Amino acid sequence: MSAVKLEKPTLDPALLEERRMLLKGNHAVSYGVMRCRPEVIAMYPITPQTPIVEKIADLALNGEIDAEIMTCESEHSAMSACITASLTGVRVFTATASQGLFLMHEMLHYASGARTPIVMPVVNRTLGSPWGFWPDQTDSLAQRDTGWIQFYTEGGQESLDMIIQAYKVAENPDVMLPAMVCHEAFYVSHALEPITVPSQAAVDAYLPPFNPEHRLDVDRKESWGNVVTQDMFYRHRRDMGTSMSHVPDLVQKADAEFAEQFGRRYGGILEKYRCEDAEMYIVAFGAMCGTIREAVDQMRDKGLAVGLLKVRLFRPFPVQALQAAVAGVPRLVVMERNYSPGLGGILHQELKAALYGTENAPLVHGYLSGVGGVNVSVDRIEELTRKALAEAPVTESVWV
Repeated sequence: MSAVKLEKPTLDPALLEERRMLLKGNHAVSYGVMRCRPEVIAMYPITPQTPIVEKIADLALNGEIDAEIMTCESEHSAMSACITASLTGVRVFTATASQGLFLMHEMLHYASGARTPIVMPVVNRTLGSPWGFWPDQTDSLAQRDTGWIQFYTEGGQESLDMIIQAYKVAENPDVMLPAMVCHEAFYVSHALEPITVPSQAAVDAYLPPFNPEHRLDVDRKESWGNVVTQDMFYRHRRDMGTSMSHVPDLVQKADAEFAEQFGRRYGGILEKYRCEDAEMYIVAFGAMCGTIREAVDQMRDKGLAVGLLKVRLFRPFPVQALQAAVAGVPRLVVMERNYSPGLGGILHQELKAALYGTENAPLVHGYLSGVGGVNVSVDRIEELTRKALAEAPVTESVWV
C-alpha cells in the first residue's frame, strides 16, 4: 500500500459554509466524511462503493479534506490500516461493499476487539455466487456478530447525517466500538436527491475531536494485542457487551442533539410513520421504507389502518425499544431485502426472538419481498399487507 499526503491548496472559505447540492447517495456520504475531519483514510475500490472514495480523493485534491490517504492493495489491508491508525488516536475512515466486506471479515472482529471506533459505510450489494451487483442487505447483516454497531439508512441525506452521528456514538468513551452506516446499492448509492451539506463550524460544534484515553504511544507503557488468559478474554467480551448496551441511549441522545444543531431528526433507534391507531405495522429498514411510506399513504386513503415502523439501529438489536414500540399492536409484517439460508429473513427472526415471552405479543409475519434487489412497488406492498391481515402467520419467513 502507499500513503499520499497531498500538498494543501488554498481553500475558498465559502466551501466551509452550509451548501444545498444535488448529490448521489454515495457522494453525500463523502461530504459527510469531509465534515468529520478524519486524519487517515484507507481506500480500496469496489462497485458500487467506489464513488465514495473517488469523491473523497477529489475533495482532498481540492483541499477540502486534509488527511493521509492510503491506497491499499485489498479491503483486508484497508481495514488493517484503519485499525492501526485508530489505535494511535486519530479519526479514521474507510468504505466497502459486498465481497470487499467479506474480505475484511477477519479484521472486523479485530477492529471491535481492539476498541477502534472506525466508521465505515457499507453499500449493500448482492454476494456471489451467482454474480450480481444488485441491492441486498445480506452482506452487512452477515457481519452482525463481529462487534460492530450497525445503522441502516433510507436515503442520501440520512446517510450523510448518520456518518456524523456514527462518529459521535462510536467515539464516546463508554462505547469505543466501530460502526457501519449501511445503504443500498443504486436505490440510494447512485440516486440523486437534494442534499444539505452542513457547515464545518456546525459539525465542529456537534462532533468534538477524537481524543481517546488509551493509544499506541512509545512514551506510554501500555501493552496491546498480547495473548490473554481465559478469564481476561471473558472479561474483555463482557466489557464489549457493556459498551454495546450504552449504544441505544447514546443514539437517541445523538439524534436529539443533531436535531437541535441542524434541524433534522430521524427518531434515533426507530422511526414511526402514521402508526396512530394502526392495526398493523409494516416493519422494515433501508431504502424500502421510502416506498412503504407511499404505500401506507395509499392504504390509509382507502381506510386501512396501517403504519411503518422503520428500524434504524440493528446492532445492538434494540429489543426494549421494539417491545415498547409494538405494545398493543395486533399484527406486524416484516418486509426485507436479505436472506439467511436455513434461517430466513434476518430482521423477521430477530424481531420474533425479541418479542418472545412478552405479554400479548403481536402476530408476526415475515416476507422475503426484496431479496436480490427485486423492486417492491407500492401496489405490491399493499397486496402483501392485505395478505398478512387475512392470514395466520407461519414460523418461517415466506418467499413472496
